Amino acid sequence: MATREAGEVRRVEAVPGGPVLIEGPVEAELPDGGGTVRSDRVVVALCTCRRSKRLPWCDTSHRTRRAPGAAPSSASPKCP
Repeated sequence: MATREAGEVRRVEAVPGGPVLIEGPVEAELPDGGGTVRSDRVVVALCTCRRSKRLPWCDTSHRTRRAPGAAPSSASPKCP
Protein backbone atom coordinates (compact mmCIF):
# COMPACT_ATOMS: atom_id res chain seq x y z
CA MET A 1 0.00 0.00 0.00
CA ALA A 2 1.39 3.41 -0.96
CA THR A 3 1.63 6.06 1.72
CA ARG A 4 1.48 9.79 1.19
CA GLU A 5 4.45 12.01 1.83
CA ALA A 6 4.07 14.82 4.37
CA GLY A 7 2.54 17.86 2.69
CA GLU A 8 1.25 15.90 -0.31
CA VAL A 9 -2.15 17.14 -1.49
CA ARG A 10 -5.20 14.85 -1.25
CA ARG A 11 -8.00 15.45 -3.78
CA VAL A 12 -11.55 16.00 -2.42
CA GLU A 13 -14.61 16.50 -4.64
CA ALA A 14 -18.13 17.39 -3.47
CA VAL A 15 -20.66 15.86 -5.88
CA PRO A 16 -23.82 18.03 -6.11
CA GLY A 17 -26.68 16.03 -4.60
CA GLY A 18 -24.31 13.20 -3.78
CA PRO A 19 -21.33 12.26 -1.65
CA VAL A 20 -17.94 13.79 -0.99
CA LEU A 21 -15.29 11.85 -2.93
CA ILE A 22 -11.86 11.62 -1.31
CA GLU A 23 -8.68 9.99 -2.59
CA GLY A 24 -7.99 7.07 -0.27
CA PRO A 25 -7.01 5.41 1.86
CA VAL A 26 -9.20 7.20 4.41
CA GLU A 27 -9.77 6.87 8.13
CA ALA A 28 -13.04 8.44 9.34
CA GLU A 29 -13.99 9.24 12.91
CA LEU A 30 -17.59 8.26 13.71
CA PRO A 31 -19.75 11.10 15.07
CA ASP A 32 -21.37 9.01 17.83
CA GLY A 33 -18.05 8.30 19.55
CA GLY A 34 -18.00 4.80 18.05
CA GLY A 35 -14.34 5.03 17.12
CA THR A 36 -12.91 5.13 13.63
CA VAL A 37 -13.42 3.19 10.41
CA ARG A 38 -10.96 2.77 7.57
CA SER A 39 -11.27 2.31 3.83
CA ASP A 40 -8.27 1.39 1.68
CA ARG A 41 -10.09 2.09 -1.61
CA VAL A 42 -8.46 4.37 -4.18
CA VAL A 43 -11.49 6.73 -4.02
CA VAL A 44 -13.83 6.79 -1.01
CA ALA A 45 -17.36 8.24 -1.04
CA LEU A 46 -18.50 9.85 2.22
CA CYS A 47 -22.27 10.18 2.62
CA THR A 48 -23.60 13.72 3.02
CA CYS A 49 -27.35 12.98 2.82
CA ARG A 50 -27.43 10.72 5.94
CA ARG A 51 -29.60 8.13 4.09
CA SER A 52 -26.85 5.54 3.76
CA LYS A 53 -27.18 2.32 5.72
CA ARG A 54 -23.36 2.12 5.73
CA LEU A 55 -22.51 5.49 7.32
CA PRO A 56 -20.11 7.18 6.99
CA TRP A 57 -19.72 5.55 3.54
CA CYS A 58 -22.11 6.34 0.68
CA ASP A 59 -24.31 3.45 -0.52
CA THR A 60 -26.01 5.58 -3.26
CA SER A 61 -29.24 5.95 -1.22
CA HIS A 62 -29.34 9.61 -2.32
CA ARG A 63 -30.31 8.43 -5.81
CA THR A 64 -33.72 7.16 -4.64
CA ARG A 65 -34.89 10.56 -3.35
CA ARG A 66 -35.82 13.54 -5.47
CA ALA A 67 -36.96 17.00 -4.54
CA PRO A 68 -40.75 17.48 -4.86
CA GLY A 69 -41.59 18.45 -8.44
CA ALA A 70 -38.11 17.61 -9.73
CA ALA A 71 -37.93 15.78 -13.03
CA PRO A 72 -36.01 12.49 -13.01
CA SER A 73 -32.46 12.88 -14.26
CA SER A 74 -30.68 10.37 -16.45
CA ALA A 75 -27.31 11.72 -15.26
CA SER A 76 -27.05 10.61 -11.63
CA PRO A 77 -23.76 11.25 -9.83
CA LYS A 78 -21.61 8.13 -9.58
CA CYS A 79 -20.59 6.80 -6.19
CA PRO A 80 -17.89 4.21 -5.79
